[in-house]
Amino acid sequence: MSKQANTLVAASIATLVALGGSLASGTALAAKGDMEKCAGIVKAGKNDCGTSKSACAGTSTMDRDSEAWILVPKGTCARIAGGMVTDKPENQHGGAAALAAGGKKAG
Repeated sequence: MSKQANTLVAASIATLVALGGSLASGTALAAKGDMEKCAGIVKAGKNDCGTSKSACAGTSTMDRDSEAWILVPKGTCARIAGGMVTDKPENQHGGAAALAAGGKKAG
């Protein structure tokens, strides 16, 4: 392999290691409760969990759906145009269907 190819491979591996670390730190933040659900900013199919219209992560069908949300570090959502912190009960795994199954009313 040429020196340029070796450099490219090394850079690629370093990037993968860095991405793995950042994903782990995101999970650690979520575990600490330093995250908030931010609705209205998600690209279609990239939502973190359910809404009144969808039951699972990755099932939103419209960009910037007012109910579709992702976890962001606390304080970030208010700084994003269109972002709204949400705590609606249907914004959980299973969405509104999970509420109905549990005997609760979505709203």
